[in-house]
Amino acid sequence: MKKAAAPNLMDDLQALIEDAEALLRATADQSGSKVEEVRARAEERLRTAREHLEGAGRRLDDQVRENPWTAVGVAAGVGLLVGILLGRK
Repeated sequence: MKKAAAPNLMDDLQALIEDAEALLRATADQSGSKVEEVRARAEERLRTAREHLEGAGRRLDDQVRENPWTAVGVAAGVGLLVGILLGRK
């Protein structure tokens, strides 16, 4: 379960970054000092977020490859907890 959830989260974050970049491209013709300041700040934060996202994906992949049985155990535990919580409703 955790293994499936992590790629979904990574995909969602990647899509969010791509949408934000598209928004920045679409508003590129806007001018003014305040707009330029906000765009520069947003571009820097997007760059940082993309770097962190790529690094987190590599670390997660490395950890799962180094400890496959731990990953299976964690996924099973999370699945059990989700099952118990859903069964209560």
